[in-house]
Amino acid sequence: MYVAVKGGERAIDNAHDWLADERRGPRDIAELSIAQIRHQLALAVNRVMAEGSLYDPDLAALAIKQARGDLIEAIFLIRAYRTTLPRIGHSHPVDTGAMACDRRISATFKDLPGGQVLGPTFDYTHRLLDFKLLAEGPTAEAGNSGATQGMPAPAPMPRVSDFLNRDGLIQDEQPGPQTPPDMTRQPMEYPADRPLRLQALSRGDEGFVLGMAYSTQRGYGRNHPFVGELRIGSVAVEMDIPELGFAVEIGEITLTECETVNQFTGSKTEPAQFTRGYGLVFGQTERKAISMALVDRALRWEELGEDNMGAPAQDAEFVLSHADNIQATGFLEHIKLPHYVDFQSELELVRKLRAEASTPLSEAAE
Repeated sequence: MYVAVKGGERAIDNAHDWLADERRGPRDIAELSIAQIRHQLALAVNRVMAEGSLYDPDLAALAIKQARGDLIEAIFLIRAYRTTLPRIGHSHPVDTGAMACDRRISATFKDLPGGQVLGPTFDYTHRLLDFKLLAEGPTAEAGNSGATQGMPAPAPMPRVSDFLNRDGLIQDEQPGPQTPPDMTRQPMEYPADRPLRLQALSRGDEGFVLGMAYSTQRGYGRNHPFVGELRIGSVAVEMDIPELGFAVEIGEITLTECETVNQFTGSKTEPAQFTRGYGLVFGQTERKAISMALVDRALRWEELGEDNMGAPAQDAEFVLSHADNIQATGFLEHIKLPHYVDFQSELELVRKLRAEASTPLSEAAE
């Protein structure tokens, strides 16, 4: 903490008061509620939960309101709060194969058991401003009122990759460690194995992971993917209760899962077959899940016996060290804080060098 100017505490308090006033906005406009943010800005809430590593839509909505819509600041708030929570146990790995899908598409098979379920998506909309949304009141929302009431819950759907796996056309996923490392409690270590890489990508900055994924598609890495399956839906979370001696369901969470199917010509030890990239993220966060799957596949070059093309997305240390937006923000924004002493020393050094450079050589020799 820098304390460089007398009276600075009062200035900081005033800045906080001003921030609160700006956050509230004009008093003749109704204040934004947490429920409104949670339900009407759900995709922003999902991103904050995913990159904050805490599944709680109400707290994510609160953080967005407190941060005035700055999602990285909201993620920072959620992560800070998360560190105060006790850990009372560990849940079982969720079974995404039993997911009740609201959205499930495949770019590899047109006709598949369960069908293509488009769900709520911008994919098929025109990117034109809808000025009807400027209208306020119930008439603007009446069209969808009660549209989902009485509908049966979606049934679990088989995985697309299972169809390929029947003929041995796609590489089997090898089981990971029984208890993978927890990067929220242990510092990142290199070389990082795949479970640790997937954790870092799942809570990494969406924009950064998207940029890395895009770079692989443009040739900076061996990566030609198809979206084998993208699914969004709810899964049950189960946890062992020692007093009972068995696991019970403690709730449901919404997840986005993406499996990509990638070309693989084979190696000295592996036959020609398809390989996979994988992404799993809280909430409906499909751009992030697809990006994560592409980067995951690019980082698997070594275990698959492929050549390293020197692409940024193939460098695990580069990707994982720069994916965390909270670490990046802290390092970036600390230069806004007072550095008076450091700058004064630099200033004196520059003045000394300029003075020496302007002194004639004869005078310097004397």
